[in-house]
Amino acid sequence: MFGDLMGMMGKIKETQKKVEETKERLNTVMIDEASSDGLLKVTLTANREIKSIAIDDSLLEDKEQLEDYLVLTLNKAIEKATKVNEAELAAVAKEGMPNIPGMDAFMK
Repeated sequence: MFGDLMGMMGKIKETQKKVEETKERLNTVMIDEASSDGLLKVTLTANREIKSIAIDDSLLEDKEQLEDYLVLTLNKAIEKATKVNEAELAAVAKEGMPNIPGMDAFMK
């Protein structure tokens, strides 16, 4: 019994390490998003850290329009990054879960 418990604890520690490694790797995964007309482009990591914003000069003439573009484009980029982040971390977590009967139902 204690052998199983020790094995599970080892597996959990290994999974925690893999999760941390995945988080580090996600800092290098870039997500690009652009407004529908291409006047605003943003790049962020899969950990949702903004790396760059490129604004066409035509948007600088209208502050309110620029704000709208920023909100819409950043929200789309953050949504994409969140999906990548969650999928990667879920895959690592599922891989590292001990084989407990009935737990498959909770991992879907």
